[in-house]
Amino acid sequence: MAKKKKGDIEDFRSKSADELGTELSKLKKEQFNLRFQRANGQLEKTNRVRVVRKDIARVMTVLSEQRRKAG
Repeated sequence: MAKKKKGDIEDFRSKSADELGTELSKLKKEQFNLRFQRANGQLEKTNRVRVVRKDIARVMTVLSEQRRKAG
């Protein structure tokens, strides 16, 4: 499982800042929708909330690394 996560972060590192921004907004929209599903009792894949939250953190980390490296 740890190998999968390392692959995810490498995928994010290979993307540009614009692509990461797009990915971040997509993940935040999904998180918003999952919160509504949970509140209404319609959420089937409860683990997806955690996965999306961690992916958001990964994207933000890579964006921060890129900013630090550029400037």
